[in-house]
Amino acid sequence: MIGSFVGMPNNTGTDWGEKILNTVANNTIRHLFTRSELVDVSVSCYPSSKLLQGSIDSFKMKGRGLVIRQDFRTEEMSFETDIVSLDFASLLKGKLSLKQPTQAIAQVTLTEADINHSFKADLVRKHLENISIPALSELSGNQPISFTDVEVKLKPNNKIQLFAKVNLCGNGLVPISMTSTITVERRRCILFKNSQFEPDSIPEELRDISQTLTAALDEILNKMVDLDRFNLDGVKLRINRLETQGKRLIFSGYAQIERIPNYP
Repeated sequence: MIGSFVGMPNNTGTDWGEKILNTVANNTIRHLFTRSELVDVSVSCYPSSKLLQGSIDSFKMKGRGLVIRQDFRTEEMSFETDIVSLDFASLLKGKLSLKQPTQAIAQVTLTEADINHSFKADLVRKHLENISIPALSELSGNQPISFTDVEVKLKPNNKIQLFAKVNLCGNGLVPISMTSTITVERRRCILFKNSQFEPDSIPEELRDISQTLTAALDEILNKMVDLDRFNLDGVKLRINRLETQGKRLIFSGYAQIERIPNYP
């Protein structure tokens, strides 16, 4: 076994050590996600004898259609590290373990459809449904209210348009509409800035109440979207920049990798 790690490259030009390492890495990363359309992990180590000390030159991952925590789909995700220190003994057991934490350049792409689907996830719905807002108690008859049918449309220059309905229990459904500019705070929180009520699509007799409810939803959203709630186990994502591109929202930043979880 050890000889295969430190031996000469095979006839295909791919070192056996790198092949084993890539196999273990692919199996490990793939099992971090609930579902995936594609996971491609590439690990580089030359000369292969460095594996005996657990040192590799780079670790790259590209994925498509990755589902995190059952409901949160990313169209694309990629990250790339520099030199990484691995536990060689764990590698021989088919596991991938870090000797020390590392960072990786990361990019995550969400589609408009991905974003809208995430509003149906239990983790999100619990912040939007059956909630009590004292300031709206007169409107709701002191009953909990629910924001439903949330739909986001991505616009140029990091702007979004958001539609939803508000269930006021016995008082029926009220449509709401707003535009916002999405920004990043503390590299992990997504905020909705310069939000504006959009009355054109709201029946005239409902515009006053709709505007009040829109402001309430804006406040809720600004407390809700925190990346730490969606991190993989042992991996924290941080955002340096976000950008809307057509029907896609692209996050660029880095991943702080404390450990790599291993599947059973």
